[in-house]
Amino acid sequence: MKAFVFPGQGAQYVGMGKDLYDQFTLAREMFEQANEVLGFRITDLMFTGTDEDLKQTRVTQPAIFLHSVILASTIEGFRPDMVAGHSLGEFSSLVANGTLSFIDGLSLVYKRAMAMQKACEAQPSTMAAIIGMEDEQVEQVCREIDEIVVAANYNTAGQIVISGSIPGIDLAVEKLTGLGARRALKLAVGGAFHSPLMEPARAELEEAIKVAPFSKPVCPVYQNVNALPSTDPAEIKKNLVAQLTAPVRWTQTVRNMISDGATSFTEVGPGKVLQGLIKKVDRGMSTQSA
Repeated sequence: MKAFVFPGQGAQYVGMGKDLYDQFTLAREMFEQANEVLGFRITDLMFTGTDEDLKQTRVTQPAIFLHSVILASTIEGFRPDMVAGHSLGEFSSLVANGTLSFIDGLSLVYKRAMAMQKACEAQPSTMAAIIGMEDEQVEQVCREIDEIVVAANYNTAGQIVISGSIPGIDLAVEKLTGLGARRALKLAVGGAFHSPLMEPARAELEEAIKVAPFSKPVCPVYQNVNALPSTDPAEIKKNLVAQLTAPVRWTQTVRNMISDGATSFTEVGPGKVLQGLIKKVDRGMSTQSA
């Protein structure tokens, strides 16, 4: 069974999608449609902007979504057996499996990006990658800190991202380094994604998701919040809202897809981060870029 996976924030790079724009008429039409819907030429920022331009959440999220979804539209005979996306990538996966239309997906991603940026500006916060420690050890340290600090991304065994207030993350990094973490590194992100600090964004996005038309998908999506497959539009909506303040259970997602019959994983979008994470879960698994 063919699994298709879609990357999240952090995979962006200057020049992303330019090859698709130049090569495919359909891609060009979709990019121009996106410029119109967003009300600014995101293609200019993607193709010739700066790293700083692309780092803004309001640009990063639609840019990665567009690259992923438009790339998927150029794959001949594209029909996945199962899909999943890392954080933002879950929206790309829902267009790929027919749950969301391209335009509805783009509109929701942009609303999500704006709501998250607003939440980040309201309360400065951050994230850190912790490498070389058991999940339980990291969770325990987070619980002991008298600040908001939570596990945000379970990326693969021994690699977890924590999220929270700046003093809380600083303290967690110090404690985990002292306990023997191979690396404990603050990330260059705009805020504490997948933590309780995203609650204002979650409430805002919930309203938009509630009224958006979701269709019955052609194949299951394995969702971040529970790592389980779903084809029920109402359940998909509920999990998509919860995703903003809940951790991304990527390790478990990959394991579940493999145990449900995935024989290969194709990463659709910028970068190769997910392929690396999948290989750490199962070294023998076939992975490739679209």
